[in-house]
Amino acid sequence: MNSVPAAVRAVVRHWGWNSTSYQILNPGFSYWIDPQGDAVVGYVERHGVRVVGGAPVCDAARFADVAEAFEQDAARKGCGVAYFAAEGRIADLARTDAARVTFPIGAQPVWSPGALVREFAAHASLRAQLSRARNKGVRVRHLATALPQMLEAMHECLEDWVDRRALPPLHFLIETETLDDLTDRRVLVAESGGEVVGFLIATPVPARNGWLVEQLVRCGGAPNGTAELLLHHAARMLDDEDAVMLTLGLAPLARRGTPVIDRAPSWVAVLLARMRAHGRRFFNFEGLEQFKAKFGGSTWEAVYLSIAPGTSVARTMLAVTTAFSGEPLVRFVPRTIGRSILRRR
Repeated sequence: MNSVPAAVRAVVRHWGWNSTSYQILNPGFSYWIDPQGDAVVGYVERHGVRVVGGAPVCDAARFADVAEAFEQDAARKGCGVAYFAAEGRIADLARTDAARVTFPIGAQPVWSPGALVREFAAHASLRAQLSRARNKGVRVRHLATALPQMLEAMHECLEDWVDRRALPPLHFLIETETLDDLTDRRVLVAESGGEVVGFLIATPVPARNGWLVEQLVRCGGAPNGTAELLLHHAARMLDDEDAVMLTLGLAPLARRGTPVIDRAPSWVAVLLARMRAHGRRFFNFEGLEQFKAKFGGSTWEAVYLSIAPGTSVARTMLAVTTAFSGEPLVRFVPRTIGRSILRRR
């Protein structure tokens, strides 16, 4: 289990508002705890930049003060600060501070769980996917406790899923190694013929009475509709629990929602546009966006990268990339290219 300080977990459980707030409890994060003990920032430090997972976790009334204190602490240690996958609070802060280079990096779809259940009922294509999975014998159950044998099967399914991706395993806010700490999470497992064919992990967004679908994994050979069936069950379960918000998380580079701020330098805007247009061999940005959009009826919220005053934009882009790669780019890039070549054979 990831060793997370009790004080950090307590703050996240109470004040977690950003959709990614609970993900800072995953492996690999360092923590800054406010002297008052009621605020925390989860980050990884790369190339002299503290890359924050989302935004400071704290009371909304203290958000600006906590961000300033964290940035001052980083500056004393010779580091810049960037907030990756931050949401509306960071955009509001940036609008009052022209020195914060802040721009959208994509968007996330948001429903109430009940609204998502109704979308499944309203669309024939979604109903058909559920029927396909059920007709192939797929059944979904909620795991209150994951026994060792089940966890082993889920690990094997996850490894198979990762092996079929174009990119090597990523980290930071796309950490796949979450099965060793399922505290507070909702875990749904899809089975067919006694075998695990997929699973879903939902992570709480406590301050919004909401949930993030952190992982939606479909094993190789799983019947069509398995992912949809898992999501449908999750929405029904969370609706029964009176949750008010459910999101599938960030669709990187998605051009949806209405950003309230976009101060991307011109070279960054060109870089992001080219990544979307030509990065498919490594990551299918458009395909992921289409999957998240097909459930309809959602509100799309802009998600941002916000760079604190005095922090190099170029160094930030390098730091963010390295945060996700989890290793020096001189090793990651050749591994990625080699993996891509093997996938095309």
